Amino acid sequence: MTQVPEQTKADRRPSRAGRRFSWRTVVVLIAPFTVVYLAFLVYPTVRVLMLSFTNSDIAGRGSFVGIANYAHLLKDALFWASLWHTVYFILLCVVPNTAVGLIFALMIVRLGRLRSPVMAMLFLPYILPVSVVTQIWLWVLDTNYGIFNYLTGTKLNWFQDPHWAMPAVAFVTIWWTVGFNILLFVAGLQSIPQEYYEAAALDGASGGLQAFRYITWPLVWPVTSLVLVLQLIAQWQIFNQVYLLTNGGPYNSTIVTIQYMYIQAFQLHHGGYATTISMALFVLILVSSLAQIRLLRFRGNP
Repeated sequence: MTQVPEQTKADRRPSRAGRRFSWRTVVVLIAPFTVVYLAFLVYPTVRVLMLSFTNSDIAGRGSFVGIANYAHLLKDALFWASLWHTVYFILLCVVPNTAVGLIFALMIVRLGRLRSPVMAMLFLPYILPVSVVTQIWLWVLDTNYGIFNYLTGTKLNWFQDPHWAMPAVAFVTIWWTVGFNILLFVAGLQSIPQEYYEAAALDGASGGLQAFRYITWPLVWPVTSLVLVLQLIAQWQIFNQVYLLTNGGPYNSTIVTIQYMYIQAFQLHHGGYATTISMALFVLILVSSLAQIRLLRFRGNP
């Protein structure tokens, strides 16, 4: 019987020409993404960081002032007020929006043939532009001829009341965006094998509450974590709804951080100070998102 000689290390090693071809292929493939990434993400970020140390106008013309903008930011009462309003909006939206999405998803997966039309109806607001959404709710909650005040017999000016303006904006935001959360939760719930629930019933699970506690909730937790993180990042960047519904009023009681940055940049033409606010917001979003991810991982892996 003839023995086939083993391949030597030299035979198995790729040729120098082949290695050159491989590196050229890699460079050609990643070059478009690298150029776009550097031009449209890295360079603007570095440029914004540099502008935050200047007194530039909106066109970027100005001189270097060091950390003067950051020192002023720490003493700016309206910035801290806008930051608190943003945090208040996050508290009103992130967990409630996630909870409402999960509750509706739990009901939708039990609907059978009605699942698709109900899902489409709940997802429809999410595809509407923010201008349409705000106009709908400005009419529904109007003080004089709004349908809500007419049906309830109240005369409350929802978007001009200092106590109710921000909760009203949060309610509109949840109505507008919860369809996306429902879609994610429905996908997560449908991926849970039915055999788990059948085995739990054979083991003596006494009802839906126990099945939810010991099967549904642990298995849907990764989706819940994703929704919470996405909601946190999105609500830190709240601007459109507030600008169109309240314009920061009444008496700056709903002005949020991005709106304050917009005022500094495009109304007062303080481009350098506006970029300082944007850098502070970037750090807050990064730190809070990382902290939330760590917390959610700890909760998911006791």
